[in-house]
Amino acid sequence: MPAYLLQLLDTKLASTAAFVVPMSQMADLIIETLAFTLIGLVLFAIAFWIIVKVSPFSIRKEMEDDQNIALGIVIASVIIGIALIVSAAIHG
Repeated sequence: MPAYLLQLLDTKLASTAAFVVPMSQMADLIIETLAFTLIGLVLFAIAFWIIVKVSPFSIRKEMEDDQNIALGIVIASVIIGIALIVSAAIHG
């Protein structure tokens, strides 16, 4: 391979290097991951509970019996929005 291709390949792969974590920090990372997972699940549950309480109709009936796709899209967008907020909180 020509030298310029090797240099280009090296610069492209440099940003995808794996992160190596010392074992002394592993327990802290696992605890942080579990904490953010718990926070995310609680936020999802609260958001869904709010949607159920605010809506003037039965979410279960609309989703299962009437197969309301628009309602599913709205609920999915709320879940994705909360996921973006939680991921931004994790990355700082």
